[in-house]
Amino acid sequence: MFEFLFKRQGGDKAGAGPDAAAPDARASGKASGQGASQDAAPKEAGGRNATQHSREQQAEQLKGLDGDEAAAIDFILRSDFSELRLAAAELVHSREGLERVHTAMRNLDRRVAKLTQSRLDAIRHHDAELRRGQEALAQARNLLGDHLLTPNHVAELDRKWAITKAPELAPEFDEVRAQLAQRLEAQVQLQRAMIDRLAALRQLDGAGLDAEALSARLANLQHEQEAALVAAEHASLPRALVAEFATEHARLTAGLATLEQDRAALAAREAALAEWQGKPQAELKPEQLRKEWQRLPALPVNAAGAALRERFEALLAALPHEAPKEARKPRLKTEQPDPGATPAAREQGGQKDGQRGGARGADQPFIDNMDALEAALQQGSLGSAAELDKALKESKDKGMRLTPAQADRLAHLRAELKRLSDWARWGGNVSREELIKTVEALPTQNLAMSELAKKVGSMRDRWKALDSLSGAAPRSLWERFDAACTAAYAPAAAHFRQLADERHANAARGQALVEEAQAEIARLQSGEADWKHVSGTVQRLRTAWSHLGAIDRKDKKRLDQLFSEALTTLQKPLETQRQVETGVREQLIEEAQALDPHDRHAVDLLRELQHRWQEHARALPLERKAEQALWQRFRAACDALFAARKEHAHAADSERRAHESAKEAVCARLEAAAPEATPATVGKLLREAAAEWQAIGPVPRAHEARIEKRYHAAVAQVQHHADVARRAAGLALAGAVRDKLRLIQALENALVNPDAHTHAGDWRQRWDAMLPLDGVVENVLRARFEGALGALEGDRAGYARQLEANREHLLHELLKLEIAAGIDSGAEFARERLKLQVEVLRSSLKSGRKPGAHGDELRQLLSLPALADARTETRIEQLLLRQTKEGK
Repeated sequence: MFEFLFKRQGGDKAGAGPDAAAPDARASGKASGQGASQDAAPKEAGGRNATQHSREQQAEQLKGLDGDEAAAIDFILRSDFSELRLAAAELVHSREGLERVHTAMRNLDRRVAKLTQSRLDAIRHHDAELRRGQEALAQARNLLGDHLLTPNHVAELDRKWAITKAPELAPEFDEVRAQLAQRLEAQVQLQRAMIDRLAALRQLDGAGLDAEALSARLANLQHEQEAALVAAEHASLPRALVAEFATEHARLTAGLATLEQDRAALAAREAALAEWQGKPQAELKPEQLRKEWQRLPALPVNAAGAALRERFEALLAALPHEAPKEARKPRLKTEQPDPGATPAAREQGGQKDGQRGGARGADQPFIDNMDALEAALQQGSLGSAAELDKALKESKDKGMRLTPAQADRLAHLRAELKRLSDWARWGGNVSREELIKTVEALPTQNLAMSELAKKVGSMRDRWKALDSLSGAAPRSLWERFDAACTAAYAPAAAHFRQLADERHANAARGQALVEEAQAEIARLQSGEADWKHVSGTVQRLRTAWSHLGAIDRKDKKRLDQLFSEALTTLQKPLETQRQVETGVREQLIEEAQALDPHDRHAVDLLRELQHRWQEHARALPLERKAEQALWQRFRAACDALFAARKEHAHAADSERRAHESAKEAVCARLEAAAPEATPATVGKLLREAAAEWQAIGPVPRAHEARIEKRYHAAVAQVQHHADVARRAAGLALAGAVRDKLRLIQALENALVNPDAHTHAGDWRQRWDAMLPLDGVVENVLRARFEGALGALEGDRAGYARQLEANREHLLHELLKLEIAAGIDSGAEFARERLKLQVEVLRSSLKSGRKPGAHGDELRQLLSLPALADARTETRIEQLLLRQTKEGK
């Protein structure tokens, strides 16, 4: 019975020509059981001839198009034959032309609409890729202009460009990328030269150069350092290395003066010693020689100084008379290193021993550890690499001999580990510099004391974490950091000391309150205190205790217990007396309510009751709440009496004027609240206003129409502002959902693409940068995102197959939701849409839901991991926008 739903729209019989009418006539004749007339055959033949002639004419026009797109569009719009329209559609390539043809053929010719839609999707995809390429190119230019270029930024740029297909921008990007590579290469060369220069500077300390050679070498190194500091990429130089070079250079420069002094001292003592040795021994006096020797410049502590001292001692010993006691003391000997045991010789001997014993080579676990070390270094895992290197050292210490190739490989791996560790240490020092700057800026941020303490504590924790990751920090950096933390924490420390002093003072005041309560108990038991004084004391003590402030935990529990016991002891007899007074007040209220308002003595009797009430209130005040409640009842009874006496005078007029004022106030409140009305507050506001409006009585009849009109206008104004706010919030929500869905779809497409090199941290960072959603949609999207992110580091191929398998299910569910929401799905889905319309209608009738109420199905659609092309993504975004506008 639903065959008409699946009939193909358009086709060759789209026109209203004779050929289209003939089959209908024949079908109608067969259905009615009447035969065709004798003159029907010539008419049918004439109709077929006319149709054939028209087809031939349009075919000739199609041949004459000659690639003219505008003429092809006009031909498609006026042609009656689908195959000719399809052939002409092959000539349309511009966006405007494709959109025009697609709009006209969407419900008329499915094949033409599908062709134009696919080309429009390709154009949109190309535009999107071009935009991403332009963004990557702009990022590359920004990096090229950045004075501090880092390799991780360039690596991120390469990853972004790798997933972008924009061949038009490739030459320009390659040019900028080559310039970035030149800058990185220049940085590497500058840093390597810096490391070599620092190593050469350190070697000067033990090179044994004289002052002139050392001064010349220091000047050359300083000249090279100054040239490096003004180079184009000087910002990439490690700050720690620059500071260490400056410190080492300053130390060696300062040592030049010491070398000159040592040379002068040696020359002076050498000349004096030569002069003494040239004189006869009879002219030399030991004491005088020793005094002159001590007046000369101090000898350097080295081999030359020791040799001169021994020559002097030998001269003294050779004199004819006895040397002084000081000369008989054992002479100090300067230990000289064995020339035959130089490090190079020892290293050469160790290598020969290793070659003699390395014929066996390392065992398989040792080789496996070396392979693992190489893999860890390639991945940049310094912690794992350090553990593996430690295991290799322990294995080698057990007496294992390596072959020359294995030894070379192990040395190469350890050199690479040292290089990466040096870079990690440099990065840690850079991070420590940033931490120091952050801590030094804390006093200027006007933070709360607790927040300041947390900040300083977190900075110290981060410093400890850097120590575990990048090695120990230089002492100068640690002293700067510790001084900055101490200075930043000083206000918090003073604040916490002040709080501690306040807690001690509060504890002292609490103890005084307890003692006062215990003294009041003693007076009450002796019968000296009256009830009013006891009541006032209890109220005052309770108020003072509530404003006492913070107390140390060890004192608070004790004081709370003592105060509670004392207050309970005071309140028991006080509550008994208050119950008696409450009964008296209840009796006064009953007497006031029993007065007859028409009695002429009612006012005098009421005044007498008021006087008695005041006497009892002065004798013993009740609890404030109970006193207020009883007083309100007594006052209400009094007011009722006076109101009853005056109600006949102007009750009706006053009441209506009061009602009018109340309704005017309601209208004014609604008008004032209208600009700030939101969907969350409008319901409560209108309900309260309506309830208050209904509770208010009638107003003067002359003003009734005006006040009603004003009220309805204010309600409409509030509703209008709430609707505007609801639509704006819906659009913002749809945009946030669309952005997160686009990120998930991009991640799933990257999972399917085997050439895409993605990093989970990048996707996580992009997800965290987006605004969080409220409700179930956030949980649904996050679950789908976490699933795709888990597949990125797990079973990527299996998840890709699941995405591909869910594609058809996604299209099916999307089509059902579009039918329910009344959204056009496009001509290519016309047949499937007609098939599903009956199924959707039946399910809606069976479940009893209103048409369009498919919030659960939409959330299931969002949670379904599946691949989607640009057309499907556009359809999902249109569905989200429609659901948001309808508030679903």
